[in-house]
Amino acid sequence: MKQKRKKWSFGAVTALALTVFTGYALLDTFVIPRSYGTVPQTVEVAAEEVQTAMEDNITVELTEYRENDTTIYAADVCVTDPSQLKTAFANGTYGKNVKDATSDIADSVDAILAINGDFYGARNSGYVIRNGVLYRSTSSGAEDLVIYEDGSFAIIDEDEVTAEQLLADGAVQVLSFGPALVEDGEIAVTQGEEVGKAMASNPRTAIGIYEDGHYVFVVSDGRTDESEGLSLYELAEFLQELGVETAYNLDGGGSSTMVYQGEVVNNPTTSGNSVKERSVSDIVYIGY
Repeated sequence: MKQKRKKWSFGAVTALALTVFTGYALLDTFVIPRSYGTVPQTVEVAAEEVQTAMEDNITVELTEYRENDTTIYAADVCVTDPSQLKTAFANGTYGKNVKDATSDIADSVDAILAINGDFYGARNSGYVIRNGVLYRSTSSGAEDLVIYEDGSFAIIDEDEVTAEQLLADGAVQVLSFGPALVEDGEIAVTQGEEVGKAMASNPRTAIGIYEDGHYVFVVSDGRTDESEGLSLYELAEFLQELGVETAYNLDGGGSSTMVYQGEVVNNPTTSGNSVKERSVSDIVYIGY
């Protein structure tokens, strides 16, 4: 009897330990914030200066489209200085599970226009280069978007080039989500291609380039009665119709958010039951 009790006690302790470890691992991956460093934010600019500079140096034309039973918002952007295309971290901090709403991150850096980024903080690998600084060089084998200091775009495979080499070659932003949607003006995804376990029709976020200094930020609504959402192929078709040379898919679903002049433009939703921004790790934005 005593031997049986000892065996039962050992099994119970082992099961409890496994439960605690699994719970901690989930919390560490998705919940517990870990700061790896604070990033200086853009110096605040007076509102009247922003408006004047916008008229002189930056133009944004925001258009709402309706395609595939989906509402799509496209911001056509022209900048005179490639450094006006920037990225920012939630709370100005590079780290794990450090998150904030796209609109709040945009407000913290006085962004004129912003969309959610690649949600780097939800993964332990994938290159992270932001505003000319290398933060993570661990390859995930992903297809990345590289934005160079001259404002040009390139699609690269992480297995074919190191993050250090990209930085040396003049990369100022590297976004690791994907896939590429349009390359050399041609659709780069297949009709059945999808991201992970995502549903076929989703809220989506993408960025594209016509030529250096001329970009488009795109966000579509989805998962609601009013807006079905887009497949990757439908998103690629839309961007090709706009005439972009290169386009890249960013984090979508509940993350998909566009902010213009301090206001959320679209209707972000995770489940379709409520309109609410999901907190994210980072944004891509236009600003000074």
